[in-house]
Amino acid sequence: MSAVQPIPADTYKLGFIGAGKMAESIAKGVVKSGVLPASRIQTAHKGARRAAFESIGVSVAEHNNQVVENCDVVIFSVKPQVVKDAILQLRPVLSEKKLLVSVAAGVKLKDLQEWAGHDRFIRVMPNTPSAVGAGASVMSLGAGATQEDGEIIARLFGAVGKTWKADEKLFDAVTGLSGSGPAYIYLVIEALADGAVAAGLPRELALGLASQTVLGAASMATQTGKHPGQLKDDVTSPGGTTIAGVHELEKSGFRGILMNAVVAAAKRSRELSQN
Repeated sequence: MSAVQPIPADTYKLGFIGAGKMAESIAKGVVKSGVLPASRIQTAHKGARRAAFESIGVSVAEHNNQVVENCDVVIFSVKPQVVKDAILQLRPVLSEKKLLVSVAAGVKLKDLQEWAGHDRFIRVMPNTPSAVGAGASVMSLGAGATQEDGEIIARLFGAVGKTWKADEKLFDAVTGLSGSGPAYIYLVIEALADGAVAAGLPRELALGLASQTVLGAASMATQTGKHPGQLKDDVTSPGGTTIAGVHELEKSGFRGILMNAVVAAAKRSRELSQN
């Protein structure tokens, strides 16, 4: 096999197949952070989604094959059930000069590579907080993707949050944690606010405090480098209010419930990706 032609890091063009919310989030983050100017990004759409991309200066073509022909890096940001057809339709123009990326949940590299006809492919599992620049994205490189390819994609997804690399066999567990996890935390925020309302707080104040408390706790965990158990100990003074609350959570099996949620979602991800 001939040497892979490197993607020109300073001049490459980025294309999106699928003009949905995830594509919009990435495009906006990449432009806002200065990773790429809007003039080097393209997607295709004939309907109402055109405006969302044109408003940030991204050009919108009529057809997907125009996007592939014009771009060096192509991100398939379509729903899992249509990714196969999207790739197969474009296969004639998907040369190995192009770095291909999929964000479709549950669709394996082996299948993506087979449909595209080559293995210069990277699979990324992002999550919805990418929309506000606080995403958690995990990537796995196909056999034909170079380390430099991986760095380019890490920079793109780094514009909408944090990125990690992991073996693809871990992706079901990743889905159970960071993919589905935001929903668990929304339940936590809502429940904390309900508890505060029960204790006498007005709803608006309760929701504001609950959201900011979760954000603050997560920031402490990521920024201090301390183990979460240590951070919990730092807040729980002897015979105080916090340990009384923690005791109630422990009596109800709070940790086990969250562990079970991640395991159940990972199991469901495994079932769906086998279909």
